[in-house]
Amino acid sequence: MTSIFSRKRDLAYLLFFTIHIPVMFCVDLAPFYPDSIRPQFMNDIRTFYIETYHDRFFSSPPAWFTMYLWLELVYHVPLSFWAVGALLRGSLFVTLHAEYVRGNGSSLCILGDPKVPAHLLVFAVQTALTTSTCIADYLSWSGYSNAEKIELGKLYVPYLALFVLDAGFEWACGDINEIFPI
Repeated sequence: MTSIFSRKRDLAYLLFFTIHIPVMFCVDLAPFYPDSIRPQFMNDIRTFYIETYHDRFFSSPPAWFTMYLWLELVYHVPLSFWAVGALLRGSLFVTLHAEYVRGNGSSLCILGDPKVPAHLLVFAVQTALTTSTCIADYLSWSGYSNAEKIELGKLYVPYLALFVLDAGFEWACGDINEIFPI
């Protein structure tokens, strides 16, 4: 098995998911903990975040944002743990330089686990949709300066870009089912 450190894309995913898991539990999903068991540091992190970024989604979330948090709890959490395990067990993605059907010598994506493309595509599309909804909403907030909206953008836009690019990669590798039917 090739080392995770030589598989750059897998390493990037591993980094993302290992950071994403504690962020979900300590920041995003903190409101789901009963007050009696929620550690003070979670409240402190959220307070710091709200005071620094003035993010209304965390100070007074609309109903649809709470639904997005439930999606994160029931889909992102299990998928993130599964992805970390899959990455540590072996490559999710192997890119081979091969003579493709058209004979153009382009890179061909061969996936190590047939469940990976479906899960990561659903994850990417769901994340892109929910994040773009948040971006569209905070851009419409009155009483916020452009500078404050740019600060929020520094948090939300890279997250959106990462998963739009990932969804594009999954789409580009869509003909993999011709090689490895699921």
